[in-house]
Amino acid sequence: MKEGLIEKLQECFGQMIVYKDLSKSNFFSALSLPSFLRDWLLKKFEDESGNYDIEEVSSFIKTYLPRKDDWVSIKNRIICENERVKFLTKISVDISIKTQEITFSLPEFGLTNKETIIEEHVWQQYSSELVAGKEVWGIVELGYRSPDAFDISWEDNQTGTKAKGGKQGKIKLTKFTNFCPYTIDTDFYKDIRNEFTTQEWIDVLLGAIDYNADGYKNDKAKLAMISRLLPFVEKRINLIELAPKGTGKSYLFGRISKYGNLTAGVMSRAKLFYDLSKRTYGLIYNNDYVAFDEIQKLAFADPDEMSQTLKGYMEQGIVSFGGHTGTPEAGIILLGNIPQDSMNEFVPMFGSLPELFRESALLDRFHGFIKGWDIPRMSENMKICGWALNTAYFCEILHILRDDVSYRAVVDELLEYDANSDTRDVEAVKRIATGLMKLLFPNVRTAKDIAPKDFKEYCVRPAVNMRSIIKYQMGILDKEYRGKDIPKFSIREIEKEDE
Repeated sequence: MKEGLIEKLQECFGQMIVYKDLSKSNFFSALSLPSFLRDWLLKKFEDESGNYDIEEVSSFIKTYLPRKDDWVSIKNRIICENERVKFLTKISVDISIKTQEITFSLPEFGLTNKETIIEEHVWQQYSSELVAGKEVWGIVELGYRSPDAFDISWEDNQTGTKAKGGKQGKIKLTKFTNFCPYTIDTDFYKDIRNEFTTQEWIDVLLGAIDYNADGYKNDKAKLAMISRLLPFVEKRINLIELAPKGTGKSYLFGRISKYGNLTAGVMSRAKLFYDLSKRTYGLIYNNDYVAFDEIQKLAFADPDEMSQTLKGYMEQGIVSFGGHTGTPEAGIILLGNIPQDSMNEFVPMFGSLPELFRESALLDRFHGFIKGWDIPRMSENMKICGWALNTAYFCEILHILRDDVSYRAVVDELLEYDANSDTRDVEAVKRIATGLMKLLFPNVRTAKDIAPKDFKEYCVRPAVNMRSIIKYQMGILDKEYRGKDIPKFSIREIEKEDE
């Protein structure tokens, strides 16, 4: 990142930037921490020059970032040694309709609601933070409530229902500190974009996700990388990316944001959507996106069952089966490797996908295709080394912008197309264009805030290209779609009197 841009970044964002040196931070690499946790630690321990004490950081990590293998030791301290134990993790809260009992789970450690309790005085103090999302990151303090501490007569008087299983010991939440140490002001973030040129802003975005903009040869590669952020900022956007090995797919989707999920292997409908027997929500409810890594190796417990549920969800945003109905908002992302001779959008590319995704009716529900071969293989000079936007702060902004519908209103106003245009094509282009506007032009409040040339070059044209590849590949698999192009889009001129 050029020196002038660094100075501007420091001046505009102040405490929201950190010094990242991924080419040398073997210390953090060895810990395998996701980027949002690493930057949180850097923010906590760095001085004004970007230096930190490794021993101090190591001590904090050992105390507050236990591994899954440490869970038995933690339980021993809580239950047997009667300690209060603090550590940073993800927590999910549930409230029983039958008993009014408030419980929590720690997904990272396999601790379930049946084994926990949040007492009334603790709930009153921390409820507003704990219900801020389906899953919330924070520093939890855990203690133990022994079986003898349960007052069954009190429960009977209040609910008329005896707690299931009688007197049982529970791990209790005693304190909670929200993970996010920042004051998130989206209006500030939107307005500050006006201080940067588009080229500068592209470099800022790359630094925020751990990449050195100077390591890219051209804007085509930079923008292809940024297009991976679409599901971070736009609800229910469904994408396919095929790329050479080593281009950072797994890193970006699995380690940048705490709001995403990267999964692989065998997938069931219960795990992805909803478990009818356990009455628990799946990945699609608890994340902004679910990315399936190494898609060629993905297997489904019941392909027909999964196909039917996916079609309904990807089309309407509704999950409905077995008496369960819900409206989650996660995007579906397919990630796979592609050989050199298949890196061409006009040759068959989807033949190696699981059979479920080779059906045109399901493919049609994917909004766009990312040409991963436009993104260079990861090299040392592409790793960020210098001041950059804090990843944790940046991803929090993107997560909040998912709820901002003003950008879609601008896209609806600016885009013109024939009334007979295919609805899925139009929706796909609009959804991608909206996401790109949020990423590249967050300062846009009305249609007159973006130049038609910029809107066409950075939002509409990439959206059309991404959707066109899906449509062409559908034609290869199904002759019904052969030769069918997506609609022609034009940009509406905003008249002067509208200003």
